Amino acid sequence: MSDTGIPAKNRRDLTQGSIALTMILFALPTLGSSALQSLNGSINAVWVGRVLGEEALAATANGNILMFLLVSFVFGFGMASTILIGQAVGGRDADLARRTMGTALGSIIPLSILVAAGGWLFAPTLLALLGTPASAANLALTYLRMIFIAMPATLTFTLFMMALRGTGDSMTPLWFMVVSVTIDLVLTPTLILGLGPFPQWGIFGSAFATATANTLALIGMIVTIYLRGSVLALRGGDLRYLRADRAILLSMIAKGVPMGLQMIVISSAALTMLSLINREGVQTTAAYGATQQLWTYVQMPAMALSAAASAMAAQNIGAGKWERVSRITRWGLVFNLALTGTVITLLAIFDESVLGLFLGRDSPAVPIGARIQILATWGYLFFGVAQVLFGTMRANGYVVGPLIVMVISMYPVRLGFAFGFYPLLGADALWLSFPAGMVATAVMGAGLYLHGRWRRGKMLPPREAAQRTEGYRAQAGTCASCSDLAPTTAWEPAADRRQPNAA
Repeated sequence: MSDTGIPAKNRRDLTQGSIALTMILFALPTLGSSALQSLNGSINAVWVGRVLGEEALAATANGNILMFLLVSFVFGFGMASTILIGQAVGGRDADLARRTMGTALGSIIPLSILVAAGGWLFAPTLLALLGTPASAANLALTYLRMIFIAMPATLTFTLFMMALRGTGDSMTPLWFMVVSVTIDLVLTPTLILGLGPFPQWGIFGSAFATATANTLALIGMIVTIYLRGSVLALRGGDLRYLRADRAILLSMIAKGVPMGLQMIVISSAALTMLSLINREGVQTTAAYGATQQLWTYVQMPAMALSAAASAMAAQNIGAGKWERVSRITRWGLVFNLALTGTVITLLAIFDESVLGLFLGRDSPAVPIGARIQILATWGYLFFGVAQVLFGTMRANGYVVGPLIVMVISMYPVRLGFAFGFYPLLGADALWLSFPAGMVATAVMGAGLYLHGRWRRGKMLPPREAAQRTEGYRAQAGTCASCSDLAPTTAWEPAADRRQPNAA
């Protein structure tokens, strides 16, 4: 163990070496985790759509987007804790990393239980407000309620994966995603069809299989964290950190709520969009549900690179290495154009064949899905640009500006386009509104990155910020020639103070 209290073998140092190589080595396991998760969801959708029918597939589309809306605030706390852990690890502060993990667990688990209970009770009302097709309403209710039951375990599993990435470890989350997906792939057809001695549970079986897989993977991940002596493991006196540290909790709330609101904005706009799509009929809703499955793959490179940029930037900010942050962003943008562009091209070529897996080759929903793909999927190239930029900015706790960008992009732009052009373009206006919003997000996100004040922010609670500032001043010494090297805050180097808007 080093004198920092963080065993070097249990963390990946993201503040050293080639930025391009470090980013790709960090992002690829994250991309693999996302690919496995999406592949699992797609295979489940194939089972649901082909065995249980289009109404069941439409039910899962309505249920999943509603669940996403209700967990957004909890996810925001997880993102905030991940960034704080990343800065703590970059600054070699093991105690802060453990206090952050304890505060996150002690806050998110009770909150997720409340959300799960509320979701169970109000699921029928929420589905009615969404305008879920009557033929799919009962199936959607069954599916959604099972998902809510599993929410505490699912969110805790997600929190641990995010926290591990904050320490620089993206491989352990990948391995336990493999465990979760493998269990789910076996249980889903078994419980949908009632194979062998197992009951035939239909759509409930699909949700139960996913919940069971995530719970077992969570147990395995926790055991591994303790066996490896991870900095995130709370032992003995560290268990007191499960009682939330007020300063850390306030920091997580201040940064987590805007990040959660970003997801609320995205999902609420998607709910409004889905209510418009539901009016087009169950076949269009099913086509959109299948298209959403494909879009998860298009988003994966951008989300993996955003996570990599955020984790790398957080550690480098924590270490005071601001000169690497802009280079991290540039490499993220380069990789996004290459990877996301490749996925978009492949789906444009094979869209009908892939859609047929979900809907059946002869389904009348296939040409509808193909039309959606052609009109909307190209916009994810701009989505990736925005995600990389937002990933860098949130690494220093700058989250309000991106929230404002998302509000403008989702409502005046996307929904305004959909409502405004529907009388002229019909359903095509719904699909074209997606790239319209993504382009707007990328343009405004670039403006924030180049001209915003995100470099002057801070993520640390006041106590740690003050301690880190004193540490920088001690390193700089007392001589006049050295004092300019020390930042005036924990996260604002002298170079950025002189040129706050420099890229």
